[in-house]
Parts: sequence; C-alpha cells; structure tokens
Amino acid sequence: MAQNFRFRGSVALVTGAASGIGAALVIALTARGCAVAMVDRDAAGLDAVEGIVEPHGVAVSKHVADLTDAEAIRALPRAVEAEFGRLNLLVNNAGVALGGRFADVHPDDVDWLLDINLRAVMRVTHAFLPMLAREPLAQIVNMSSLFGLIAPPGQAAYAASKFAVRGFSEALRHEYAGTGLGVTVVHPGGVDTPIARSARGPRPEGDAATVEATRLAFEKARADFQSFLKLSPDFTARKVLDAVEQREARVVIGKDARYASLIQRLLPVDYWRLIQRLSRAAN
Repeated sequence: MAQNFRFRGSVALVTGAASGIGAALVIALTARGCAVAMVDRDAAGLDAVEGIVEPHGVAVSKHVADLTDAEAIRALPRAVEAEFGRLNLLVNNAGVALGGRFADVHPDDVDWLLDINLRAVMRVTHAFLPMLAREPLAQIVNMSSLFGLIAPPGQAAYAASKFAVRGFSEALRHEYAGTGLGVTVVHPGGVDTPIARSARGPRPEGDAATVEATRLAFEKARADFQSFLKLSPDFTARKVLDAVEQREARVVIGKDARYASLIQRLLPVDYWRLIQRLSRAAN
C-alpha cells in the first residue's frame, strides 16, 4: 500500500492563492500544519489570506508573480528554497476563464488563457521538479475541471486547456511511476469562485446590433453559468487535500462532475445531447 502524504511539517506551494479555491487550500493546509508558499499576482489578496492563517502558527511566504511571465516562474524555486529549503507539495491552481463561441473570441484572449491555464502549469511544474524529486515523498496537484471531462459549446478554449492539463498530469504520473513523486489531477464541478465573474468574453466584429446581441448573449450565459456554481471553495479544498493524503491519482468533486463524467463515458460522442435533455427536464 502506498504511503500516505503527511501535511504536518511539509511545505506546499499554491498558485492562485489569493482567492477562491487557492485561498481555501492555503487555509486548509496551514490548519493541517503544512507551511505554504503562496503565489498570486494579487498582493492585497495574499496579505488578506496571510492574516487569516496567522493564528494557525505555521510559516507562510508570499510571492507576487504574474504566471504569464516565464522569467518570474523561473525565479520562484530560488525564492522557495531560500525560505523553506524544500518543497513537498505543488498545487497548480491558478486559472482564468474565457467564454463565447470560438468564432467570436479574440486570438489574443485565447493565448492569455492558455498562458495561465496550461503553459504556467507546465512551466511551474518543470521549475519545481528538481526540488520535488529529491524528497522521499512528494505530490503534484493539477487543477483541471469538469470541463476537462466534457466540452460544452462556448467553452472551446477553456475546455482545451483543461483537457490538456488532464493529459499532462496523466503522462507525468506515468513518467514518475514507482518513485516517491505522485500526481493528482482534480476535476471540480461548479465551484463558487471569482473565475466566472472575471471571465473574458467574445470580441465580435460587425455592425452595432450584432456586437450588442453577442454581448448580451454572453452576459446571459455568464449569469446562467453562475447559477450552477454550488460548491464552496472550502468544501473543494477539503476534498482535494483528502485525495492528496491518500495520494489518489484523480479526484472528481461534486455531483455535477460525477454525473457528467459517467454520461461522457457511456456516450462519448453524444453525451452533450443527453446532458442538455436532463438539464431541461430538471428545470
């Protein structure tokens, strides 16, 4: 039986730590006695999280970094090494969203999303692999999504990034099989975080009426999507850390994600029709 991961006395790094699931993970990790290096571009948000976890009496460090900046990522291991001397757990949590028909979204916004949701995951992992691999027991956690299991219309770029995170995680896990380094890929369902509210939308071209219609359609889709975000970040963080403790390879969180995953496996081509039918029946 594989040895369980022990949080107390370990050191973790969490990206996207200033809000949402990332902040909840920092709080849950420090409550379990794990020191945390927090990474985010939001300095004020990191300060706020630091204030929340201070009573836990566990060391935390703050690293303000833009994960679209490859040089900033390359500098992180030196900073963490200087602060803690080691790393046992890497959580690639930072992510952004881009909604709208693929024909209407701007290529620059697609690049922006892929830089954060995929390239940063791979760059941060690559940067910290030497530190993680020298530990007797270490774990990498990559946050995918429900949309790394199914691909709804209006989410082409986001789903592409999350399917890619899933594939990257599985390949990396196979590469380190038989070592002390494990990989967990996480597929949460709808979690109530700022990601949907801050999602970028389409940049349609054409006459004013077309542009306005596209904008209104996106805002309605965003509001409809927000109504499906039922899971709390705290609940999600607990589920993630429970999976890490057991060193699980994959965790699907929430009834919506579990049902969608099952339907996709049963109907790999036509699953979206059934999901739509079930959604209409439920409403």
